[in-house]
Amino acid sequence: MRFFSDNAAVVCPAVMAALGDSNRLDSAYDGDLWSSRLDGAFSDLLGRDVRALWVSSGTAANCLGLAALCPPTGAILCHEQAHIEQDEAGAPGFFTHGAKLSLLPGAGAKVSPAAVEDACARVRYDVHQVPPAALSITNATEYGLSYRPDEIAALGDVAKRRGLGFHMDGARFANAVAFTGASPADLTWRAGVDILSFGFVKNGGMNAEALIFFDPAQAEAVPRARKRSGHLLSKGRFLAAQLLAMLDGDVWLANARAANAAARTLANAAGPERLVFPVEANELFVRMTAEEAAAIRAQGFDFYDWAPGEVRLVTSWDQDMAAVARLAAAIAAL
Repeated sequence: MRFFSDNAAVVCPAVMAALGDSNRLDSAYDGDLWSSRLDGAFSDLLGRDVRALWVSSGTAANCLGLAALCPPTGAILCHEQAHIEQDEAGAPGFFTHGAKLSLLPGAGAKVSPAAVEDACARVRYDVHQVPPAALSITNATEYGLSYRPDEIAALGDVAKRRGLGFHMDGARFANAVAFTGASPADLTWRAGVDILSFGFVKNGGMNAEALIFFDPAQAEAVPRARKRSGHLLSKGRFLAAQLLAMLDGDVWLANARAANAAARTLANAAGPERLVFPVEANELFVRMTAEEAAAIRAQGFDFYDWAPGEVRLVTSWDQDMAAVARLAAAIAAL
């Protein structure tokens, strides 16, 4: 009864079937039938012409995207708890050949327009300091909060006025779409986002993520950077097939809705007094003493200790709802 990470979830049946269907001779790298369909499939989903590239990890998606927006001499504004700061082992600096991460505050790991304005205002635009070149936000955030379209649009306005490229880390983008009910377009390019790292692995994929460029011209140098960084897989059709299978029939959205529903069940059991933040995706941060956490684990549940007196629970697209009900009852009984 695991609730520690959606990265550990099983691969969904549509993806497994697509892997089997694509296991036949075709062109290597990204010259195959499946890869050639990605631009069209994602353009249909997002309501405008986009360039879509497969990569094999969220780290690669984030950092290749950021490298397209920020030069080595620039800074990337992001939340101090952002995944690119806390959990990617310096990969943004590696991929950008030296760009700096400038960290912003904000409750629930959300970035505010005021924080972006303040960060830009504090920099002297001379040779002695690093000028901001890009803004990166995470939707849903590292604390499971979902940005609404108007919040993203307000950040997009600041980014445009300040001349910043705008990147979205969408490792759990599907969960944010499912929670808000907004269209993928309203949560991205219509709000000013330039590049989206569209996550699939946490949502039922095996090892494929999508890097979406809303201005295809910004993607021109990225295929070479993908090759140079070791992310041009020789059998890329297996990645492209996964992405297409998840888009077909909105499997990606159904999976996210299932994960979010499981999280809501646990949130209702925990109640507002135990929740550190509202539950707006598939992550919960719950106040528990060490003794309470031990009592829950003794019943067979697995999860992370996140901070003193706080645990993190993550639900997945394939979560056993019987196990969810048992955990909900255990939490309610504390």
